[in-house]
Amino acid sequence: MKKRPLRYGMVGGGVGSFIGGVHRKAIAIDEMAELTAGCFSDHDERNKETGNRYGLDEERIYPDYRTMAERENAREDGIDFVSITTPNDTHYEIAKCFLEHGIHVACEKPLCFTAEQARDLQETADRKGLLFCVTYTYMGYNMIKLAREMITKGEIGQLINVNCEYLQEWQIDTVGMSSDEVSRNGVWRSDPKRSGISNCVGDIGTHIESVVSYITGSRVTKVAAVLDSYKQKLDLNANILVELADGCHGVFCPSQVCVGHANGLRVRIFGTEGAVEWFQEEPDHLLVVKKGRPKQIYDRGCGYIPGRAERISRLPAGHPEGLIVAFSNIYRSFMGAIIKKNNGELLTGDDMDYPDITYGIHGVEFVTAVINSSRNGSAWTDVSCYGWY
Repeated sequence: MKKRPLRYGMVGGGVGSFIGGVHRKAIAIDEMAELTAGCFSDHDERNKETGNRYGLDEERIYPDYRTMAERENAREDGIDFVSITTPNDTHYEIAKCFLEHGIHVACEKPLCFTAEQARDLQETADRKGLLFCVTYTYMGYNMIKLAREMITKGEIGQLINVNCEYLQEWQIDTVGMSSDEVSRNGVWRSDPKRSGISNCVGDIGTHIESVVSYITGSRVTKVAAVLDSYKQKLDLNANILVELADGCHGVFCPSQVCVGHANGLRVRIFGTEGAVEWFQEEPDHLLVVKKGRPKQIYDRGCGYIPGRAERISRLPAGHPEGLIVAFSNIYRSFMGAIIKKNNGELLTGDDMDYPDITYGIHGVEFVTAVINSSRNGSAWTDVSCYGWY
């Protein structure tokens, strides 16, 4: 019997969209799924232009996501999953709708606005027997997986400190502006109605939280935070003390107003026997230091790289892979899990090596705790670990 590619649909990601284009390119790399349906924009012309560009049948370019979910569910050749690439305020309702119609979901982060919404999505997915991926990009990088494997094996000893920053400069010109001025310039993340209770922490701080949780296997359980908004309604800069479930402490520093930094996610994990350090702008390298020994730089694609990091490497050493491939690694696991689930096969740990909905739930809980801490004079504030095992 000939195996068919999965069919997927997209909500959001119209022509000219950065993140929608990244998702489409990432899904296309492994040729495991074909774009067959979409509601790409609430502007009719842009919606049709996008669907036509990607060769969709006219009847599968939908005017709204509800119609799309209903009609795709009713088709014998309906989509297997949907990719949601819209602004934050729409994630919950769109994801809920597709889950209720029996369709697997991949959704941009942050998952939604509240922990209650996030838990409702998990309960709906569980009740329907569906898979749910939240696309925390950096969990897809090879060397992040190598760092995770080293820490899991105890190669750097007991964790004693995490120190992570995610520094950008793209909102520096908005410092001192009102949120209304920024919104008029097209930066929707400054609008609480679109972004929720946070801008910077919700946008990039959640990337720090998710990647640290993934590498260490330990969730953030407490935070003490100071946020800066510079006259806007939402945060542009944050300094956050954290405590992990294993008792390890550290600092997270996300900022979108640091001149000289484009996309500077840097992750440092320290243990009693060594340390690992990874920098997103040089993603094919992992700095590894063992106590009393010289620093070592591990290069992606080399023969000495073990485990999952070796198995998902796509290009020879020295040929950079980058962001779209990291996205693709997440989608490859997610799509592979859908295929096996459709076939009634048992899912393995490798199959489930993508950020599932529990990462999305904890991301929402993390943001909520950070905001509450900052509003409470930087008091230590508990972060729920709902759904984390």
